[in-house]
Amino acid sequence: MIQDLNFTFNLFMGILCNMLHNRSCYLNMQRAIVEKLEMGMSALQFAELLGKITKRLSGMPLDGEMETFLNETYPAGGEDFIALRQLCELGESQGWLLSREAQGIKYGRAIKSGEQAEHFSVDVVRMMDIKGPHHIHTKGEIGAILPISGTPKFDGKSEGWYVYGPGSDHHPTVMDGDAYILYLLPDGAIEFTGN
Repeated sequence: MIQDLNFTFNLFMGILCNMLHNRSCYLNMQRAIVEKLEMGMSALQFAELLGKITKRLSGMPLDGEMETFLNETYPAGGEDFIALRQLCELGESQGWLLSREAQGIKYGRAIKSGEQAEHFSVDVVRMMDIKGPHHIHTKGEIGAILPISGTPKFDGKSEGWYVYGPGSDHHPTVMDGDAYILYLLPDGAIEFTGN
C-alpha cells in the first residue's frame, strides 16, 4: 500500500514539476518522500519487533522467571536486543519516538496497549545520570536497559531485561551513563505518586 501511494504521489509530483519545468522541485519532493517512507518503515519495524516479543510473554506472570526468559531468549548481545537499541536511536533521530521532555528526561509512548504489542503499552525514556519521578506499577513493568554511552545502570541493573511485579514501585534511576529504557506496562497501567 505504501508503495502504491508512493508511486501515485511520485507520478503526480513528476507531472506537476515537469509542467513547471523545475527538476529540482521534483528531486526535493522525492527526497522528502524517501525520508517519510524510511521513518514509517522504522516505526513499523519497531512495532513488529515488540509485537514478536510481547506475543511470547502473553499469559506469563511478571516475575523472576519472566526476567530469566527474556534475558535468555532476547539477550543483550543478541540480534533482537541490538535491533531494539538501533530502532530507538532511529526513532529519536526521526522524531517518532521520545518526542517529549521534562526535567532532563526524554520520553514518549510508542505503542498504546491493545495495539501491536498485545495488551502492553510500550514507552521509551532516555535518561542520563538522573532520578525520575516515583511511580507504582499497578500491574507490573517489563523493561529493557539499552545503553547509549558509558556503563549505565538502571536501578543498579546493567544492560538487559528486568521485570518488576504488580504493585512494585520506584524512582527510576540511571547512573554512570546514558541509556534508553524501553518498558512495557500491562494495559498501560502506571500510577505516578508525586513523591
